[in-house]
Amino acid sequence: MDWSKTKTIFIIVFLVLDCFLGYQFMEKRSSSQLDVILETTIEEQLEANGITYVELPKEVTKAAYVSGKSRQFTEADVKKLPSQKVKIEGKTKIKGTFTRPLVLPVDDPYRLREFLQHYMVNGGQYAFWSFNENEGTVICYQVYDGKMIYGNENSKLVIHVNKKQEALSYEQTMLDDLEKYERKQDIVPAIKALETLYRKGYLQPGDRVTKVELGYYGLVQFTASQVLTPTWHIVVNRKEDYFVNAFEGQVINDQGNVLE
Repeated sequence: MDWSKTKTIFIIVFLVLDCFLGYQFMEKRSSSQLDVILETTIEEQLEANGITYVELPKEVTKAAYVSGKSRQFTEADVKKLPSQKVKIEGKTKIKGTFTRPLVLPVDDPYRLREFLQHYMVNGGQYAFWSFNENEGTVICYQVYDGKMIYGNENSKLVIHVNKKQEALSYEQTMLDDLEKYERKQDIVPAIKALETLYRKGYLQPGDRVTKVELGYYGLVQFTASQVLTPTWHIVVNRKEDYFVNAFEGQVINDQGNVLE
């Protein structure tokens, strides 16, 4: 036997074995690291990125679709409205002009509610959404069962104001005969809605989620009828509004389209 050749063969075999074992070790290590990443909870991932959030709603676990239809206003609805000239446009929209500018208490929810109740048809069913100082508009949306109907042109109140925040005129639409479907479904937990925004890149390191609440959104808006779906409204850094379908967990944009 040629000992020199035998020794060379043994060396090559051991080198190959060492490479194989080294490869196996690296594969196992990478796999273990991946398992650790996959096992990290969304709460831990948000914390690691410095993303903070308010206390999340946990008491609601089921909800139902809501149906309704556009209210057709009548002269009887508007004839007793004070301090304004009113006309009904296309049966489903009220356009009112105040006979004199009226102080609109935008910063006081209680007084604003009183104002709406006094000067609008069923004004107590609306709640403040936004104030655009540049455009001189205050937007309120209809509320059903304590939950706001977001972004819906058929349940919206737009009040036009001057530089002194005095109301000059308004347009109002409203949904009528609102009722829940009998069948309730499980909803996506609020933390999962945050996870969706995080995965889609809407939550960035250092962001603060300042509001999370459940409401309704009309994905398909017809004048005659509406079907509203439970929707998470999430506010980031007190300025960015996001909506997540509470049944399917998809992000909705401000045109009512689902963002994949």
